[in-house]
Amino acid sequence: MARYYRMTVQPTLFGEWALVREWGRIGRGGQVKTITCPSESEAASSLATLSHQKTRRGYQAVALQSPVSG
Repeated sequence: MARYYRMTVQPTLFGEWALVREWGRIGRGGQVKTITCPSESEAASSLATLSHQKTRRGYQAVALQSPVSG
């Protein structure tokens, strides 16, 4: 089964930071879960911990390209 798991650290509207997790099967709608953190470093630490866990479960890290604005 082809699946994906995406994680990003983003600022919130209230001055906090959020770890946004999205997962599902490729080609289908996925699920999204947001975890708020008081600082960017705490959110990045959570991302690193989850990334390690997902790698151990068989997910492979893929570098995403930034969208080109023009």
